[in-house]
Amino acid sequence: MKFQMKSLRSVNSISYLTIFIFVLSFLISCKSKEPVVIEPPVINPPNPDFVQYGTPYFGVPDARDAAIYQVNIRQFSATRNFQGVIARLDSIRDLGVNIIYLMPVYPVGTLKAINSPYCVKNYKGVNPEFGTLDDLRTLVAGAHTRGMAVMLDWVANHTAWDHPWISNKTWYKQDGSGNIVSPNGWNDVAQLNFGNADMRLEMINAMKYWVYEANVDGFRCDYADGPPVGFWKQAIDSLRNIRTHKLLMLAEGTRSDHYTVGFDFTFGFRYYDVLKNVYKNGATVFNLTGLNTTEYTGASDTQRVVRYITNHDVNSSDGTPLELFGGATGSMAAFVTAAYMKGVPMIYNGQEIGYAQRLTFPFTGTVIDWNGNKAMTAEYKKIMSFYNSSTAIRRGTLTTYDDPNLCVFTRTSESETVLMMSNLRNNTVSYTLPAGIANKVWTNALTNETVSLTGQISLSPFQYLVLKR
Repeated sequence: MKFQMKSLRSVNSISYLTIFIFVLSFLISCKSKEPVVIEPPVINPPNPDFVQYGTPYFGVPDARDAAIYQVNIRQFSATRNFQGVIARLDSIRDLGVNIIYLMPVYPVGTLKAINSPYCVKNYKGVNPEFGTLDDLRTLVAGAHTRGMAVMLDWVANHTAWDHPWISNKTWYKQDGSGNIVSPNGWNDVAQLNFGNADMRLEMINAMKYWVYEANVDGFRCDYADGPPVGFWKQAIDSLRNIRTHKLLMLAEGTRSDHYTVGFDFTFGFRYYDVLKNVYKNGATVFNLTGLNTTEYTGASDTQRVVRYITNHDVNSSDGTPLELFGGATGSMAAFVTAAYMKGVPMIYNGQEIGYAQRLTFPFTGTVIDWNGNKAMTAEYKKIMSFYNSSTAIRRGTLTTYDDPNLCVFTRTSESETVLMMSNLRNNTVSYTLPAGIANKVWTNALTNETVSLTGQISLSPFQYLVLKR
């Protein structure tokens, strides 16, 4: 690819030179009375700010086929650094994910700070507690060789109070007295002013830095509902102009205009909240169905909602999947429902082993003990393996069948129909199968066993069936 691009530039340069000489010769031969100044053609130079490190990764998945794994570096390993993640790259790959999303890798502020990784002191620096830029590059390269893209967490809305930008006061939002303000009561950070064009350009420049210098494949954009739509449009358009890279952009937000400006993914906040309410308060499962419309308002066919049963925020504030979703069995029913219904699945580190301890903010406490529930890990691998093999699950047409206790739907492609039935209650539930599903022979997608359905089925507490034909 690089050779072809260079060759094309050379051809263009020769063509421009030939035209230039021809035009100049013609004008001289005409013996014009007025002197004519001919400017040579303008050839765009390479990006003057950065030199590409490594080879861009050409295995970045289509957004419709993504499967994300979130890494909380501070609690991921006993070393609490990039090397600890590098040591487990094989285990992450073996789950069946194709994107690693790293929580913020940048230096953390100390002025007015609470040690939050989302209090960024330098957008172009590496937090020394994690290692060096070379260590990060090694991690990214290791993921690439294993078939996984890498996204960095990007905190665009605000900075630490000791960020170098703080000397440019107009780059920050101010109150009536000229004091820089904090957003949403987050007093450890300072709110940026997106009306300042210079700040916006420098922010975009910092995002490009990581694409070139660490060879990353996109960004998960924290609190994306904060910065205005115009900034995200400007940033994404500029990043997409890096033709050597295929970049994925995830908005941690719910605004429909995130789709309009070019984000590939939005965050399934509402799906998580409704699913939790089904388990905790006995809410009807009907409520999940409507989210397949509302969460996709404004989305194209290639854009997706990231759906999860835990992440760094809710694991810390609400509890682990085991706490929230009925233990090991119940949490598996919740995960397979979220992963298969309509969206992109995300696994938070430790979830796959049923890690029972909360990873609490600011994530400096206990580290994950990876000697967890191996049977649960094996089940996650089965669920993700079928997700990766089934076009119907990833891209097929969704048809839902409402029931107050079960989540029942089909996903249909040209070559396959998948039937998903998940009992989200801690009691046995009987279900009358609709026409078109009943009285047919199916194959259990996770065990390959033959299943003959009649007109009625009974599912035990938190039982789920994934059938295909």
